[in-house]
Amino acid sequence: QSLSLLTAYQSTCTGSAVAPKLDYEAPTITTSLSPQRSTMTTEVDEKLAKMSLSDEEISNNPLLQKLLSLSIPHSTYPHPASTTSDELQANAPLPSDSNDSHTKNLFFKDKKHGMYLVTIAPENDVNTKELGKLLKLEGKVNLRLADEAVLMDKLGCKKGCVGPMAIMMNADKDVTLVLDESLLKKTKIHSHPLRNDASTSLTPEDLLKFLKEAAGVEPTILAFSPKDEAPLAGKVPSSRPPGDKSETKPQIPPKSKDDAATSSSSKSNQNKKQTKKGETQLALKWAKSENFAMWYSDVIVLSEMISYYDISGCYILRPWSYKIWELIQDWFNVQIKKLGVENSYFPMFVSKDRLEKEKDHVEGFAPEVAWVTHSGDGELAAPIAVRPTSETIMYPAFADWIRSHRDLPLKLNQWSNVVRWEFKDPTPFLRTREFLWQEGHTAHASHEDADKMVMEALDLYRRVYEELLAIPVIPGYKTEKEKFAGGHRTTTVEAYIPVSGRAIQGATSHDLGQNFGKMFDINYQDEKGETQIAWQTSWGLTTRTIGVMVMVHGDDTGLVLPPRVAPLQAVIIPIVSKTCPLENLSDYCEDILKNLEEKGIRSKLDDRSIYNPGWKYAHWEQKGVPIRIEVGPRDLEKKQARLVVRFGGEKIDVDVSSIADTISTKLEEIQSNMFTKAKEFRDSHLVKVTDWKDFVPNLELHNLVLTPWCGGEHTDWEEWVKEKSREESLQNAGLEGEDARAATSVAAKTLCIPFTQPELEEGMKCIASGLEAKCWVLWGRSY
Repeated sequence: QSLSLLTAYQSTCTGSAVAPKLDYEAPTITTSLSPQRSTMTTEVDEKLAKMSLSDEEISNNPLLQKLLSLSIPHSTYPHPASTTSDELQANAPLPSDSNDSHTKNLFFKDKKHGMYLVTIAPENDVNTKELGKLLKLEGKVNLRLADEAVLMDKLGCKKGCVGPMAIMMNADKDVTLVLDESLLKKTKIHSHPLRNDASTSLTPEDLLKFLKEAAGVEPTILAFSPKDEAPLAGKVPSSRPPGDKSETKPQIPPKSKDDAATSSSSKSNQNKKQTKKGETQLALKWAKSENFAMWYSDVIVLSEMISYYDISGCYILRPWSYKIWELIQDWFNVQIKKLGVENSYFPMFVSKDRLEKEKDHVEGFAPEVAWVTHSGDGELAAPIAVRPTSETIMYPAFADWIRSHRDLPLKLNQWSNVVRWEFKDPTPFLRTREFLWQEGHTAHASHEDADKMVMEALDLYRRVYEELLAIPVIPGYKTEKEKFAGGHRTTTVEAYIPVSGRAIQGATSHDLGQNFGKMFDINYQDEKGETQIAWQTSWGLTTRTIGVMVMVHGDDTGLVLPPRVAPLQAVIIPIVSKTCPLENLSDYCEDILKNLEEKGIRSKLDDRSIYNPGWKYAHWEQKGVPIRIEVGPRDLEKKQARLVVRFGGEKIDVDVSSIADTISTKLEEIQSNMFTKAKEFRDSHLVKVTDWKDFVPNLELHNLVLTPWCGGEHTDWEEWVKEKSREESLQNAGLEGEDARAATSVAAKTLCIPFTQPELEEGMKCIASGLEAKCWVLWGRSY
C-alpha cells in the first residue's frame, strides 16, 4: 500500500494549489489532501509539484517500516529539502493557529560523557553549559556538535536529516536522547524520517511509544528556553515521567556540637561543604547492567587508567594501567626465559615490498595498514608501512642469521607497539589503532618442535588470564576462516564477558608452518648437509588483557583488581579528627607500611591532609585496590587495624603484630575467589545446542554455544551460520540491518574448536550443514 502512494502523490500534486500529505496511518493507509498545508505559498507549491520520491526510497526507510509494523498512527509528507529548522519552517510552514511543531535536532559528543541527540522546538535554544548541568554531568563538560561521520556511524543519516526517531538506528545504545518538554505539549510533532525532503508527524504519545517499542529508549525530558530568554538552569520539567530520578533532594549534613551557634558565615561554610560533598566526581554515572559501554568508559576514566587523545583510536595509558601491564611483563619475561626465549627489538617500519611478499598475510592486514608517505615537505620515494605485526620485519633477519641446524631453534620476543588502523568503533584497550604487546617469533628444525613451542606459548597466555587476571579462558584451535593470515594453524584462548554476554579473543599462538620460511628463504643445512626450510611460530599478547579484566571483574563502584596485578595491593588510611590528628597515628601507620613492604606487599600510606577519610575510601575503591586498611584512635589503643576487602566488602579487625601475614593470606584468598566467581558465571552461560532452532535463542540469553560441527575447513557453512544468525537476531529485534562498521555484531562467529571436547555421539549431525559431525565448535557473539 505504501508504494502506491507515490503514484497517487504525483498525480494529485501537479497543478494543485494545495500540497498533499502522504498518510501512513496504520493499519489502513490512504492518500488525502492536507488542510494544514493550505497556508503554503504558490512558490512553495510549485517546488512541491516538481518533487518525487521513488518507491524504493519509501519501502527501504526503516523508520517508516517500523511505524507500520507497530501499527502506530502517523503521517508522512514530502517537501523541499530542508537541512535546517529555519529552512524547514519556510519550506513546510505549519498553520499559525495549529498546536503542531517542527523540531530542531542537535547531535552532541563529549569525550568523557558520551553522545546526545537533543530534539527541541525550533523557537528554543541549547546552551551547552546549561545542558551539562541539566543532565547532571560531573566533572569537565565539553559538549560539541559531532561531525557527519559520527552521525552516519551512530544514527545512519546525514546532517540535516535527523529526527528523534533516528535513535532507533543506534545499535550500540550509546546515544542518549533528550527531548524538549515543550514538544510534549504539542498536538503533533513533525520530524525528518532520516531524510530532509520529507517529514513524519506523530502525537507526542505515539512518539514516546515508538521510542520505547522500536528503540527501547526512555528519553530524558528537559525544559529548554526560547532564544531570547535566560536559560532555565536546573529546572525540572513538570511533565517528567514517573520514577525519574533526575530530581534529587539536597543532602543536608547533620549538625555537630560546633553548629550550636551558627552565624551567616558558618552557614555559608556549611553550604560549601555540602556542595563539595555532592561534587566529589567519584561516583560512576552508569550502572554496569544499565549501559555496559558507558559504564566501561566511566570506569577506565574515573579510575585513572585512561585519558583520551585528539587522534581517534589512540589513548594515553596512565600510570595505574601501565603498572598492570608492567606486572604482566615481569611475570611473562620470567616464564619465557625458562623456555629459552630472548628479548630483542626490531624497527617499527617495513617497506612495501617486504610487507607484500606474503600474499595471504598482507591481504589479511591490508585494510588496517598505516602508511608513511611524506618526510617534512617532501614525498618519500616509496611509502613505508608502520608495523601491523612483525613477521615481514623480522624474517629477513632470520634468513641472514640461520645457516645451520646448529642455529636452531631461534627464539625471540619483543615488547613493542603496533598500529592497525581500525575503521570500526575504537574502544580503549579492546580495539585501538595503536596498542602495546609482546610478540614472540621462533624458528625450528622440525614441525614437532615448533608445535611444542606453539602450545607452550598458549599455555602461558592461559596462565596470564587465569593465574594473574583471575579470568577463566577456553583454549582451542581457530577454524580455517578465523586463523592468522598466512599461517598454518592458529590456537587461541577465549574469554567471556558478563553482562554483555560476548566472547573476546584473549591471545593467540600461531603455527606458521614453512610458509614464511619459503617466502623469506629461511633455509638451513641439516646434519646430513641437506638444505631444509625452517618451521616457524609467532604468538602475541596485548594490552587488551587489561580491558578484559576491567569488564569481567568491575562493578558499579569501579575497578575490582585481582591482587596479583594490582599496582597497590593495600592502602593504609588514617582516620584523623580534631581529637586525633595525623601526628598521633603517623608512626603507627608507618610501622604497618614497613611490615607490609618487608613482606613484599605493594602498599601505600595515604596521609594526604587535603582529603577526608571518606573521600579516600571512595577513591581507592574506585581504583580497585584489593584491601583497605583503616587506622583510627581505637585501633591505636587496641594495637589493631581494620581490613576492608574490595571484592565482597568483608571487614575484619586484625592484630597489628600479624597484619602482614594476614594480608598476604587474604590476598591469595581474594585471587582464588575472584577466579571461582568468574568461572562459575562463565560456566552457567556455556551451553550445548544440537538443533538450529535453539541456536539464536541461546545467543539472546547471552550464552556461549557449543554445537556439533562438520569441520573447521567448511568456511561456507561457517559463513552461513554467521549470516543466518544475524538475520534471525535482527528480525527478533525488529531491525532492518546493522552497520557493517559496528565493532560489535549480533551475528555469531566461531570462537574456537576447544581442546577439551565433549563426547560426540555416533551419527550426530552438524547443526548447519547436516553433514556428519567431526567435532564440537564454540560459537558466540564477539568483540
